[in-house]
Amino acid sequence: MRGRAKPPPSPLPQRDGIDPVRVRLPDDPDGQWPTVRAHLLARFGDAIGADRVDAMLAGGRFVSALGAVTGREPYAAGRYLWFHRDFAPEEPVPFPVGVVYRDEHLIVADKPHFLATTPRGRHITETAVARLRRELGLPLLQPAHRLDRLTAGLVLFVVRPEERGAYQTLFRDRLVRKEYEAVAPYDPGLVLPRTVRSRIVKERGVIAAGEEPGEPNSESRIELLEHREGLGRYRLLPATGRTHQLRVHMNGLGLPLVHDPVYPVVEAEGAPDDWSRPLQLLARVLEFTDPVTGGPRRFESGLRLSAWPER
Repeated sequence: MRGRAKPPPSPLPQRDGIDPVRVRLPDDPDGQWPTVRAHLLARFGDAIGADRVDAMLAGGRFVSALGAVTGREPYAAGRYLWFHRDFAPEEPVPFPVGVVYRDEHLIVADKPHFLATTPRGRHITETAVARLRRELGLPLLQPAHRLDRLTAGLVLFVVRPEERGAYQTLFRDRLVRKEYEAVAPYDPGLVLPRTVRSRIVKERGVIAAGEEPGEPNSESRIELLEHREGLGRYRLLPATGRTHQLRVHMNGLGLPLVHDPVYPVVEAEGAPDDWSRPLQLLARVLEFTDPVTGGPRRFESGLRLSAWPER
């Protein structure tokens, strides 16, 4: 069986660093949709309303490779359409995205706290990838991995789409050495360094991950670098990449990270971000052998955790 043909390039440019939505008209063996409009109403009417779909058609917002569609065209399975979503207003994250390194293959960014890596949920244009595309003029830029929105530090972005898979494979196969820094309470009775292994489970729709009995699926090494005034500065070395892994492991040791809004207690969902209280977790080092050039790579964040000022 022959595979589906590659979609044609979008006739619409990015908007605010975000790609247009691509729609492929599916097969219609029962003839449910005599026109393009009929399908769009069935597909999007419940979500945004029939009036909104008609307004988008009237405004030329749905586009094919040949130009805007009116909706009156006969339905044709396999045809591609594109459109831009309406973005809800987003509060700008008041911190810059630093660039630690740049060449023809990679951008290594220093992502600030509170900024999502990629569009998701209510964070679309205020994301690291959208900002960097706009600021650097690189519309094809894509992340090779993702860093949690509340965590600051290094994120690797790929300049050339054809090379993205090679860099993603590094993270998938755990060939990247990651080093994090955290600030949390100091417990003189806790013996460190130590390696924590546990089974972490994250249910869809539930904010906090949890640990449960069973075969471990996560591993982190915890090291104390220094302590003062009841706080410790820690080096965290994850061997695996479960959701919230480092935060879960530190909390399990009785060392919840400073300003963590989830562990040990989930704060009110939907509360506005408090820019003065960033989660004290920083992705400080990325180290790997470059799959494209073959050379060694080591990058270090220039950011510092606010709860541990230099003296």
